[in-house]
Amino acid sequence: MNLPPLPNLHPGFAYRVDHVGNERQPVLVIDNFLNSADSLVEYSAKTATFNAENGLYPGIRFPAPNLYVEAMSKHLGGLVGSVFALPDDIRMGVKSVFSLVVTPPDQLQPLQCVPHTDSANMTDLATVHFLCGAGHGGTSLYRHRATGFEYVDDTRLGDYRNLIAEQEKMPDFPTGYMNGSNHLFEQIASYDAVFNRIIMYRSTSLHSGNIAPDFTFDPNPRTGRLSINTFIFAAN
Repeated sequence: MNLPPLPNLHPGFAYRVDHVGNERQPVLVIDNFLNSADSLVEYSAKTATFNAENGLYPGIRFPAPNLYVEAMSKHLGGLVGSVFALPDDIRMGVKSVFSLVVTPPDQLQPLQCVPHTDSANMTDLATVHFLCGAGHGGTSLYRHRATGFEYVDDTRLGDYRNLIAEQEKMPDFPTGYMNGSNHLFEQIASYDAVFNRIIMYRSTSLHSGNIAPDFTFDPNPRTGRLSINTFIFAAN
């Protein structure tokens, strides 16, 4: 199935910027991103061959088409640079992937049971573009209670990793998916999955999907927790 030459912005496009938690990290929330978002669902359903993720993502993924990456750059480039105070001369790379959560709780690795970061570089960004509805669970940001960290950059990474490794040895280390606060992490912001909504935050921010105990691990892109996850990173 072919996508339009370049997806246009939805006529109801709207955005806001939240500054979350004690550390006031920015979150860009966009509603009604693309006019043709339903065609992305059909594209993934008809052409995608999803594969298991090698990293910590608890599911399967498939590369999004180049046209999607071009649409992100064209429609959001200036806004993103302003919201996240990116240097004018920085070169950014972009990687976008269709994603479906399909891993049952009893198959999770320990680090998949707590919030995570995607990078220790403060100019790197992460985006979730929901192509599903609220019943599939949104995404939340967290504070690590022991350190107070709401983000983990390269100055914090060593200490944070060492403490998490110690906490992982404890008998009460969380199991299953995050879906709100627990004794190790406090939820500081939560965003519902709304079809064609984007949330974007620094890759250093501690975050996790909201996966409820009754979640259905559906691998069908038309009915499962389909999103496009985009990673924007400093390129050499």
